[in-house]
Amino acid sequence: MVAHPPAGVVERARAGDAEAWRLLYDAYAGRLLVWLHTLGTGDVAAAAEDVAAEVWLTAARRIGSFRGDEQAFAGWLFGIGRHHVANVRRRSRRRATTPSDAPSVDESWGVVDDVALTVVARDDVARLLALLPPREAEVVAAIDVAGLDAATTAAALGISPTAVRVARHRALGRLRTHLADG
Repeated sequence: MVAHPPAGVVERARAGDAEAWRLLYDAYAGRLLVWLHTLGTGDVAAAAEDVAAEVWLTAARRIGSFRGDEQAFAGWLFGIGRHHVANVRRRSRRRATTPSDAPSVDESWGVVDDVALTVVARDDVARLLALLPPREAEVVAAIDVAGLDAATTAAALGISPTAVRVARHRALGRLRTHLADG
């Protein structure tokens, strides 16, 4: 479940309150970055920090048109992230580029303190998500990696909460079968 910021924070952010933006950033920045890393392959994974920065800039520019409360904000923010990831993928295919630097490792993302184990865990998650169809991988990444709820994931991906639950059920079934066979 997503821990939502206190009531009224989005309205204060619309008014330009810097403290409100800090509260929103604290509530969602880490999960957004983890989610972007899990969605990314190639240029997207290497540029997750850049994409996250673009997402926050877009959110800041478009907050005036956002209509919703603190609970809807996460879905809106992650939806912006999904669009930015799609743009990076399109640019990458057009330019046929590959990143030259490995992505930096932030130890606070994982549940382990060892950087090497964090990298291995991130690689394992990416490998398992690659076994799934794209929609199911996005749903599992949003719920099980980034910690979003079904409603927020639905808003972020532009699908219904029922479709989110069905995709997650199918994805977990596929992963269980794969792990049992492996």
